[in-house]
Amino acid sequence: MIQLKAVSLRRGTQLLLDRADLTLQPGYRLGLVGRNGTGKSSLLALLEGTLAPDAGDVARAGGQRLSTVAQEIEALDVSAVESVLAGDAEYQRLSAAIAAAELAEDGMALAELYPEFDTIDGFTARARAAKLLDGLGFAPNTIDRPVRSFSGGWRMRINLARALLAPSDILLLDEPTNHLDLDAVFWLEHWLTSYPGMLVVVSHDRDFLDAVCTHIAHLAQQSLTVYTGNYSDFERMRAERQLQDAALAAKIERERAHLTAFIDRFRAQATKARQAQSRIKALARLPVLAATHADSQFNFSFRPAPNAPDPLVTLEKLAIGYNDTPLLTGITASIRSGDRIGLLGANGAGKTTLMRVLGKAAEPQAGNLHIAAGVRIGYYAQHQLEQLDPRDTPMSALERLAGKTASTQELRNFLGSFGFIGDRAFDGIEPFSGGEKARLALALLVWQQPNLLLLDEPTNHLDLEVREALAAALQTFEGALLVVSHDRSLLEMVCDTFWRVHQGQVGVFDGDLDDYRRTLDEERRAAASKAKSGAAPAPQPSAAAPKTPAPTPKPTAPATPRDKKTAQRIQKVEHRLAEIVAELARLDAALADPSLYQTSPNPALDQLSAQRQHANEEHEALEMEWLELHG
Repeated sequence: MIQLKAVSLRRGTQLLLDRADLTLQPGYRLGLVGRNGTGKSSLLALLEGTLAPDAGDVARAGGQRLSTVAQEIEALDVSAVESVLAGDAEYQRLSAAIAAAELAEDGMALAELYPEFDTIDGFTARARAAKLLDGLGFAPNTIDRPVRSFSGGWRMRINLARALLAPSDILLLDEPTNHLDLDAVFWLEHWLTSYPGMLVVVSHDRDFLDAVCTHIAHLAQQSLTVYTGNYSDFERMRAERQLQDAALAAKIERERAHLTAFIDRFRAQATKARQAQSRIKALARLPVLAATHADSQFNFSFRPAPNAPDPLVTLEKLAIGYNDTPLLTGITASIRSGDRIGLLGANGAGKTTLMRVLGKAAEPQAGNLHIAAGVRIGYYAQHQLEQLDPRDTPMSALERLAGKTASTQELRNFLGSFGFIGDRAFDGIEPFSGGEKARLALALLVWQQPNLLLLDEPTNHLDLEVREALAAALQTFEGALLVVSHDRSLLEMVCDTFWRVHQGQVGVFDGDLDDYRRTLDEERRAAASKAKSGAAPAPQPSAAAPKTPAPTPKPTAPATPRDKKTAQRIQKVEHRLAEIVAELARLDAALADPSLYQTSPNPALDQLSAQRQHANEEHEALEMEWLELHG
């Protein structure tokens, strides 16, 4: 048990908690929610014991083992699986003792150590570590690859697996889904719901909180309020409380009427039954959101976009990738006016590469890409925040876009809808948080009035309140939309159709996200069965099977790397990976030069940022190819 008694906590001069009470019992799976800056991560540090309260007491039951995810990403020479095993201190101690006893041929010591090792399941530790890495997206034959060869996002997955493997009674997780694709998020949910200890998690993913949590703690106005149930239960209970506030009632009813009208309009236009039912179910909770977010400072909408041609974009036998390495081939599809498409697929499968080609940030390797005249693309990239000039203010960045087309008051009102209120619109953005920079990047995108939106993980760095505001704004966006996100709530709220990027191809996925989860489960079971039996399992029919629009099949890799052609390709990939790692280190060193940021705009800074983004994406693509070649 953990108990907070009248705890007050400050960060600098800011009071985060004022005489807060909290009691955590064994078996609780508590989600910490609240706006960015309310103190969620500080409360985790308080529970971990790395931060002391300014007042009050934190009481913990004795002998409790605590596990948390290390935030540093070390470039280690040890293998991924050994790094995970290093998280279990008792396993490491006994392994070292057994190795020493075996070297000394000390039979008496071994007779004592082996039963102790068996008690902690030491003989299965490596298999358990490998299973965790598999669930988080690592292919079985890649777990002996050194940690230093993985990109930052994959290293964070290793750190997460390390925290999950370590024996613990209390597990503290801060935004564990940030570096995961949707496939791995589904797996993590299943693992955490089976965790027998006490879990405390900070997350801005409402579906993740719904699936995992038994309690929700809401941080607001220096207070901590605990609700029983998952995030949806919390929303309903909070809505009931807010409806009792007469000052909010009228605003809530106006918003409820607006959202209900939107639901009715969608229901009348929906054509695909499976997606329509999923979408209507997601939209049905919007009236509750009208209450829970009625007091939000974020209330933006997309400005009217120019009329768009139909189709907007046509892809004919498109091939994309890096250098001589094709990542996706045979893409034949079109994006039509009003399309709202979600891209599904594992990290490294090619989703971001496809978005870069559509956003004209990269060129296709083969085939035809036709973007019709009159298409105005708004592209929000994963590394969009790096394109902001740190010497800008929100107002100066927007003034540069708007020119003389808008008054200062109009620009201030627009920035205010994104939370840049009053003098905040004139503050330099260099010290802004990731969430504030993400909001500014979105504001600049919205101002440009696109009729085709390409959004690659737009909710990274955004708290739940801003995510809900973005989803509400996208509801009324009249253009076409293509979105990559691990936020299921956003996908369900704004997408009518899904494409799956998988095994070098892009195809229509005829199903909703529940179907996608079932498809992943079936594929995982089939892969496990194949690995166990050594024979390919019979294909399982599925209503949600992807329908590929006439792709060019990707050549199947030989079964083992001992094949000469495959071995040669592995050698080339490993050589290029080493070059890319060195290139990323060089670019990071160059981008650390303060002189780059002394003039604005600076073409050299833009060029370096673009080179680093391209190198990072090539690194991820090569990693995925390396995994497939060893599969």
